[in-house]
Amino acid sequence: MRSMWKGAISFGLVMIPVKLYAATEQKDIAFRQVHREDGGRIRFRRVCSIDGEEVPYEDVAKGYELPTGEMVVLTDEDMADLPLPSTRSIEVLHFMPEEQLDPILLNRSYFVEPESSGARAYVLLRDSLERSGKVAVTLVALRQRETLATLRTRDGLLVLETLLWPDEVRTPDFSFLDDDIQVRSQELKMASSLIESMTEDFDPAAYHDGYREALQELVDAKIEGREVTQPEVAASEEEPTSLADALKASLDEARTGRARTAAAKDGGPKSGAADTSAASDGAAKTGAAKTAAGRSGAAKTGTAKAETAKTPAAKSNQRSAAKQQAKEAETASPPPRTRRRAS
Repeated sequence: MRSMWKGAISFGLVMIPVKLYAATEQKDIAFRQVHREDGGRIRFRRVCSIDGEEVPYEDVAKGYELPTGEMVVLTDEDMADLPLPSTRSIEVLHFMPEEQLDPILLNRSYFVEPESSGARAYVLLRDSLERSGKVAVTLVALRQRETLATLRTRDGLLVLETLLWPDEVRTPDFSFLDDDIQVRSQELKMASSLIESMTEDFDPAAYHDGYREALQELVDAKIEGREVTQPEVAASEEEPTSLADALKASLDEARTGRARTAAAKDGGPKSGAADTSAASDGAAKTGAAKTAAGRSGAAKTGTAKAETAKTPAAKSNQRSAAKQQAKEAETASPPPRTRRRAS
């Protein structure tokens, strides 16, 4: 970045040496005037309208034309004698609340960089402005033209914004301003609702220059030698018949657009959450099923073991019962007779 001005900020008795840099730049695609037939560049020459001779740049002066057609010639020497005290200084005149500045007065913006010797004073002024919430009204001369300007803070820097003089702002002269135009309360209510529904934070990065992009694509296509297709124009919808209908249609469209945007934002996470929940539920169900199956198997195994364990005991009991019955039967029956042998 190359500085375009060097000077100092005059803040009371404090002098802060600084440099100015253009804060903005045009991104337009540059074209040159050429001859259609062969592409040759068109050249312009400074030719005197009286003698027809080409005039060198050093011989060009400034001229002020009178209503009679006569010309008053002003040279660089004449311009140098004009009093211009703010040639190399940004003189702080006073401070004011930022909301008092009408944006229509804003002209151009410049980044202000301090020289190493003035960095501490620069930071002091910057922090003081930021804390106060005010801007400094200054007087500065850039390119041989004195102008009002403001100093404000932005992203840790001081920014100088040149202003138009009040008489450079044109006075609007439109006939409808004198007409007594009545607006119904219902229309005001619908318009307020539409404004409210379309209100959101401003993000400059969300917007782009569609025309410049299309123009660059056209240039690239010419370079590559390919054809450029013309996009189809969407069919125009039926226009509302009244202001109230137009407001209602706009309000419905704004609400629909917001609903779609919200759905698009919420759709991804919710779907993922649903999938995760389904997976979790599936895993839980599977685990529960496995656990239940394990428990059932364990129960069956335990039962089988218990039954297996009870079988020998049952058999032993049956044997004991049989022996007991045999003993009882022997006790109940008479003893066998014994035969005696004859001697």
